[in-house]
Amino acid sequence: MADYEGFKNEVLSSARWLCDNGFFGAKLGSGGNVSLCMRAENLIVITPSRMPYHKMSLHDICVIDSQLDLIEGHLPPSMESPMHAGVYRSRSDVKAVIHTHQIFASVLALIKQPIPALFDEITYEIGSEVAVIPYALSGSATLVENVVSELKNGCSCYIIQNHGALCLGTNLAEAMHNVELLEKTAQAYFYALCSGREIGRLPEDAVQQLLNMRKGK
Repeated sequence: MADYEGFKNEVLSSARWLCDNGFFGAKLGSGGNVSLCMRAENLIVITPSRMPYHKMSLHDICVIDSQLDLIEGHLPPSMESPMHAGVYRSRSDVKAVIHTHQIFASVLALIKQPIPALFDEITYEIGSEVAVIPYALSGSATLVENVVSELKNGCSCYIIQNHGALCLGTNLAEAMHNVELLEKTAQAYFYALCSGREIGRLPEDAVQQLLNMRKGK
């Protein structure tokens, strides 16, 4: 039998850190989910459904195949597994997906507000815009379709209308870094919107330079 313990441990430790730091919305809940794609094996290591993170153990982490069939684990995988699988099918550059309910990104999800290019670091790491994915019921095929339709912009973070956020990475460390960067810029942007003053955006030539650098990183 294959040994997935290292991958499971990475998913579990990432999920616990995100929960402890409030990125899942409730520290005692089970909202949000984390996955890691094992490209060579065409498998996904993902958090289980409805298991509070402070009770979760390595034994609880699921391994599923591309058809969402359970390969290893004793609990149902996250109800958002189809969304994670859809991301991996659509973006070969992505090896880690994190779905969060972080506060300021969630605020922008309620007002359907995408985030434009505001900071050098954010544009370089995340892309030219944090787009808003149209609402669909959690776990539904429509939500998967809505997510996949927005992935072609090549960005690393998205806001899901009336739901939360989706952050991607070439590994889990990068995806987690993007979670933090998204919350930082969502918070700054929300406060700027509340000021009622004109919001400065990066010049188009600077955005293009940063995107060219992003392609080469």
